[in-house]
Amino acid sequence: MTLADEPQAWQFYPADSFVSVTYEEELVGFCKPDFAVRIVDVLNDDEKLRKALRLACYDLISLSGGTTAQIDELMQKYLAKTAAPTTGVAAIALLLRDRQEELDVSDKEFVRFCDSYRLSKEKLEAIYAGEEIDGNLLVPLSRILGQPVEDILEILERGFEP
Repeated sequence: MTLADEPQAWQFYPADSFVSVTYEEELVGFCKPDFAVRIVDVLNDDEKLRKALRLACYDLISLSGGTTAQIDELMQKYLAKTAAPTTGVAAIALLLRDRQEELDVSDKEFVRFCDSYRLSKEKLEAIYAGEEIDGNLLVPLSRILGQPVEDILEILERGFEP
């Protein structure tokens, strides 16, 4: 016997509707219509951009006298350059940019925010420039990013999953 205010483990929602999402006529899943539209738009845009990248790489290879076998290699090279860093100082710089966006503050306000945690403007600029991070900046970075010092060290040494 269950109490009246206790939710049931199994429930259904007859008013919810889901649509199928397919890739090359193969069913890949179901989701709500508004999400399906956004997901499919993003994935189709991604495919268009990959095709455009392939054409651009083909043009570059053709102009340089290379072979078409080099197109995939060149594409991978360019895609790797656009990937967000997951390790080292570049990853910390990216996390700092994300934190600034999260706080929704201007560059000047973010510099003041960081300075209040004892990360000077010069040290912040050095991080953005890719310079090595001193050990004495780990605690201020930890406080600014809201992560334990151990996590900051992990990112600097081994990376993180975005």
